[in-house]
Amino acid sequence: MEGILNWRTFLTFLSIVLLIMGSVHWYIFHRLVVDTALPPPARTVLGVAFVGLVLSIPLSFIASRVLDRTAARYFVVPVYVWLGLAFQTFFLVLGIDLVRGVGALGIRLAGMEPVWSDPVQALQAWRVTAGAAAATTVLATSFAIWWGLTRLAVKRLDVPLTRLPRAMDGFTILHLSDIHLDLVHGRDWLQEVVAKANALEPDLIAITGDLAEGSVAQFGGDAEPIRALYAPHGVFFVTGNHEYFHDLDGWLEYLANAGVRVLRNERVSIGTDDVCFDLAGVDDHEGGRLAPGHGPDLGRALEGRDPHREVVLLAHQPRIIQDAARNDVGLVLSGHTHGGQIWPFSYLVYLQQPYVKGLHEE
Repeated sequence: MEGILNWRTFLTFLSIVLLIMGSVHWYIFHRLVVDTALPPPARTVLGVAFVGLVLSIPLSFIASRVLDRTAARYFVVPVYVWLGLAFQTFFLVLGIDLVRGVGALGIRLAGMEPVWSDPVQALQAWRVTAGAAAATTVLATSFAIWWGLTRLAVKRLDVPLTRLPRAMDGFTILHLSDIHLDLVHGRDWLQEVVAKANALEPDLIAITGDLAEGSVAQFGGDAEPIRALYAPHGVFFVTGNHEYFHDLDGWLEYLANAGVRVLRNERVSIGTDDVCFDLAGVDDHEGGRLAPGHGPDLGRALEGRDPHREVVLLAHQPRIIQDAARNDVGLVLSGHTHGGQIWPFSYLVYLQQPYVKGLHEE
């Protein structure tokens, strides 16, 4: 049953992606190829290429699951790079069109002559604009790839918690989320993450889901460095939505064997005697829909708690924040949003999540 649900979810997701990206590709092709009046051979070749690029999206998802990882990398990674490039190009050209439309409307309402009254001049102006837009997104995408693959940033936040015992002032939690081991980020990269994490000497390590983009058979070897994570008060994990897409039971068993405590709608005491706080963790929001017996249950996690103790909650998606506030939770650590992914897509994330990045007070 779990396998059927996973495939049903995958096919639904794939259909939505194809619908969106097909529309995006059509718009880019129309504005950058058709409306620039490229000669027929170029237009035909690019038209076929765009159709192939759209079809490569579902093929890349399938390839990442059925091909050997080395072979899949050479096919899948270029497709992912193209997706980012196409997405950025779409929004840049759309923004240019919106500005041009508003400008044209203003000129018409003012009774002025169009800026480019000669069709040939208008075509030349659009060719220059389209070329500049394409060049800009290529440069931006190249910079983003370099930045994402070469930088591991550490952000330090001081969070005052009113019920935390004074003796625990300065207690440090290292928060990791959305590691997403895949065809790009593998064992060497995770080894670097773990080394940097341990060097910070945290008191506790919290991982809020989405460890890998595949099964234990595919990425268990890459995940091995996680066994070296160390903090005196332990390493804890809660499920993300991607755990429910890829070998849920396998990863839960793998993490337990790696010395990582998975919190499933439960809490543990951190500290000793009265110098302590509660660490709670809930399943991902999508869990109940994707796997029997799963799903977030904050009431169960907090059942029987001492109201005088501080509570830190681990939850993959920040959408739990209102429920946590109603239950007097002191701090929620979440991931899932990737800081909004790609601008300006980040604005759409707010339709699903109350917060996208940073520290917020509810």
